[in-house]
Amino acid sequence: MSRDQDSLQDADFTENIIDIDVASEMEGSFLEYAYSVIYSRALPDARDGLKPVQRRILYMMAQMGLRPERGHVKSSRVVGEVMGKLHPHGDSAIYDAMVRLAQSFSLRLPLVDGHGNFGSLDDGPAASRYTEAKLAPAALAMTTNLDEDVVDFVPNYDNSQQQPEVLPAAFPNLLVNGASGIAVGMATNMAPHNLVEVVGATKHLIQNPDAELSELMKFIPGPDLPSGGIIAGTKGIKDAYKTGRGIFKTRAKVALEKVSARKTALVVTELPYLVGPEKVIDRIKAGVTAKKLSGIANVIDLTDRKNGLKLVIELKSGFNPNSVLAALYKHTPMEESFGINNVALVNGQPLTLGLKEMLEVYVDHRLNVVRRRTEHRLAKRRERLHLVEGLLIAILNIDEVIQIIRGADQASQARERLMLAFDLTETQANHILELRLRQLTKYSRIELEAEQDELKAAIAELEAILASDRLLRELVCAELDEVVEKFGDERRTVLQRSEDLAPLAGTTPAAPQKSAGKATGALQIADDPCFVVLTKTGLIVRTANRSTEFTQPRRYKHDLIAAVIPTSARSEVGALLTDGTMLRVPVIDLPVTAITDHAPRFQDAVNANDFIGLAKNETLLTLVPLDQVLAMGTTSGVVKRLSPDYPLNRDRWEAITLKGADTLVGAAACPDDAELVFITRNAQLLRTEAEKIRPQGRTAGGVAGMRVAESDEVIHFGVVTAAERAVGARVVTITNPVSGDATHGTVKITDLNDFPLRGRATAGIRAHRFLKGEDRLALAGTGATTMLGSTKAGVARTLPLELAGRDASGIPLSHKIDLLAGTVVAPAATAKDGKSAGEQGTLEF
Repeated sequence: MSRDQDSLQDADFTENIIDIDVASEMEGSFLEYAYSVIYSRALPDARDGLKPVQRRILYMMAQMGLRPERGHVKSSRVVGEVMGKLHPHGDSAIYDAMVRLAQSFSLRLPLVDGHGNFGSLDDGPAASRYTEAKLAPAALAMTTNLDEDVVDFVPNYDNSQQQPEVLPAAFPNLLVNGASGIAVGMATNMAPHNLVEVVGATKHLIQNPDAELSELMKFIPGPDLPSGGIIAGTKGIKDAYKTGRGIFKTRAKVALEKVSARKTALVVTELPYLVGPEKVIDRIKAGVTAKKLSGIANVIDLTDRKNGLKLVIELKSGFNPNSVLAALYKHTPMEESFGINNVALVNGQPLTLGLKEMLEVYVDHRLNVVRRRTEHRLAKRRERLHLVEGLLIAILNIDEVIQIIRGADQASQARERLMLAFDLTETQANHILELRLRQLTKYSRIELEAEQDELKAAIAELEAILASDRLLRELVCAELDEVVEKFGDERRTVLQRSEDLAPLAGTTPAAPQKSAGKATGALQIADDPCFVVLTKTGLIVRTANRSTEFTQPRRYKHDLIAAVIPTSARSEVGALLTDGTMLRVPVIDLPVTAITDHAPRFQDAVNANDFIGLAKNETLLTLVPLDQVLAMGTTSGVVKRLSPDYPLNRDRWEAITLKGADTLVGAAACPDDAELVFITRNAQLLRTEAEKIRPQGRTAGGVAGMRVAESDEVIHFGVVTAAERAVGARVVTITNPVSGDATHGTVKITDLNDFPLRGRATAGIRAHRFLKGEDRLALAGTGATTMLGSTKAGVARTLPLELAGRDASGIPLSHKIDLLAGTVVAPAATAKDGKSAGEQGTLEF
């Protein structure tokens, strides 16, 4: 056994065991821990609105000289300085706090200017070694005047340095930027506000200390969130401003837009506070999968740094946008609740504060800061004035001063003699002894006298401020105005008084439907009867309903109607191309227009080619119903009656098989009692009965309708119904322009009954006698009662009212006509509408 072991055995260890009550020990330890968390970590001070770690970050960055006009430094350097000197906690906690101070989507007025990846609403920031930071301009307003004894300083954790107990805070940061934190047994959650509004209320309270809450809310109507959005309902805001606690709803800002000719989408440009687009997309996908959300075709995130947030939610056909939006608000973070809990430290105690109480604490703090700053500046100026007065005495008596100094053996002897000779204080005498020879010039004396006057004026001003509470408050208000001028901006969040969902712009609210719970909007648009209208200039639109007013005869001044299809909102119509291709067009996708003065509003229409999505080499001929037999005619005289047997799973198919360069020139719904009319370029017209042509399938190529000469071609094919013939069908022909007086050609209108019926596949008879210089027809058409003309630009042109003989010549035109249309009886309604052709009335098209 070693000597050390022997000594250990001989040692006398006295056992010392202390009995402690576990409950008391746990209670005491927990209270100490809770106090530490509440006071030193989790809750903001009501005066500057900052938690200790945030205050230490800003103070240390100011001490490091990281001003806005200087360059960025590594964030890890800032974190190291704060952790080593002021905040003895983990670097991650410090860096997380600094990151939040730099995020424009977290704070209404960021206090740190971050360079690099400081995170987004969906992703965290990069590590501190990869990012850089410096103070933001607004942070200077929080830290300014710290060197003028405006706040108390306290020791740091090891008593080696001093740190401010609170920052001067030139604006109410607690309200402007809000706060959030979880302490022990309590939490705080404050919403950001608009700086301009907060300063307005603060100034009002400074000038009117007894102001009521209602007066302050005239300046601050509600929070102003960094991400914008919509606050739905203000009751919770009023509760929070009164009691310190309340709940309000925030919603995304959404607009209904046409993302393509046939697609409509809900475009989200602003989301609720601290909600990212990826979170919304994930919840939408989950909702669609779980069948909680309907009517959504796709979700596309087009967010970028240049244009900001843009979330495109494409809608399926037939769904009410307002109802889809209501479902999105219900099942996704596009609507969130924000619970206000205004808990902050006041004199070291956590209190729940209303709006007025928060402003009062800040106003008292700011008045105290400005008062202390004024006292500090007054003391400095009095001290300087004292020295200046001593220097002036020395300069005025410079020879005697020099003699006294030269005659003294020591500096202390010279000081005493100066004080005795000129009645100087010790401070003044010391300053004279330190005087440099260059300060003895005449110019230095003038400068000192000017400085003396300035100091006296400044002292008088500062003394007046300290002596007058009114002047002190006016100074605080003026400084708040300066902050607003530098950093104020417009409100971003829209305040909506009611929590009810407002209809999207350009839409009507969804009809309510009763469900097992509360009433909700109808998700799908009702299958109401309507008209689909195609104009001669290529515009397409649908009416909001099938109004009988629209069926009254009228003249359209800005366009001619090429086709009117009676249908319903959730039905489909066919778009027939000149190459014989048929496309399916959902009516629900068409823009809706109201019927004003018996006519659809064409300014609501869209270009049909763009809406249908035609290629450059494709030409739209007309629109046709998909539930009726159609008749089609081609340039070579081929005719086909098509049975309405279309593929259900295809959006494009062949309606007629054409040969060679043959193209369609006309098509329309064709009942058995209708008549078909061909008109050729050489003014030949054939009128034949439709019932003699048997309807064929989609792949058939049709039959011979009219025998056409090799040098001729069909320029018009029309279907004239029995109802149209009953009101008087007409034929209009316009020749090509010729030399002489008739520079725009000639026009002739003839009664259709003047042309006899002939069999299919026969030649026609002459419908227009050409004048000298005329050799062909430029335009031809058939219709009921009145024929209309216009230019390609939609300018209406008048046609003659008198009828001419079948083989007569035309009347010279005084203006150019590019398009023709006529008054026709509206096509028969679909079976679900239940109206006959006669009940539909007449339409000019």
